[in-house]
Amino acid sequence: MAKVEGSSPSESTIYNALSINQRDVMTVADQNLKDQIRKLVELQVMDEEIFRFKRELRDKPVEVENLSQEFESKKVNLKALEDQLKTIQVKQKEWELDLKVKEENIAKTDASLSLIKTNKEYQARLLEIENLKADKSQVEEKILLGFDDVEAARRALEAEKAVVAKYEKDFNALKKKIEDDVAVINDQLKVKESQRARIVPEVRPDYLSRYERVLKNKDGLGIVKVVDHSCGGCFMHLTEQVLNELKKYEQIIACDMCARILYLADEL
Repeated sequence: MAKVEGSSPSESTIYNALSINQRDVMTVADQNLKDQIRKLVELQVMDEEIFRFKRELRDKPVEVENLSQEFESKKVNLKALEDQLKTIQVKQKEWELDLKVKEENIAKTDASLSLIKTNKEYQARLLEIENLKADKSQVEEKILLGFDDVEAARRALEAEKAVVAKYEKDFNALKKKIEDDVAVINDQLKVKESQRARIVPEVRPDYLSRYERVLKNKDGLGIVKVVDHSCGGCFMHLTEQVLNELKKYEQIIACDMCARILYLADEL
């Protein structure tokens, strides 16, 4: 059980209080400590919101970055489809040029038949022409298949463009919403920090230092109420001795397990 000593009442104060009424015994130290606990609880309520706002402000840029990366991946896919279409179109042009060359060769070879003097040479030239025509047919088939490939690639590209356009619209809308949320959160954070600043001077520096140290180390939870005889932060079971010490309000009591300051909500 961790303790932080408060100011001690004088013996005469206790004596006078006891002589007046036994059940109304409450020293100045008791009153001050209870008031201090109330202030710390009030701070905790604000600090929970402040920590939440700051956490959201840390998370929001990550959200934007994730959306941006996803958007970039969509554009990468679009670029790949554009490159694929260009590659197919370039190959198509190559085949078309090849076809033109083969047609010219067939025409030249065919024209040369009239110049041939022997039958053997004539038959050889006819065979050459047939081979050229066979090669031409293969190129024509590739060109026809290429038209299908170009059309398929073009449809895939147009479909992906529509997807990217919609995603860009959604991305910009979400980005704008996140930016608007950040502006609102910043305003809310300023309000809470201003409210907190008005309460801080009312807390004893040693109590405040203790509270803020735990607050920082325990992710925004420096003081917790007792719930069913357990610490409201780590849920460790508290002994009757600890509960009795809490009721005395002689010193700040902290959880031995998580170091968070404890308080009894029903007592405040």
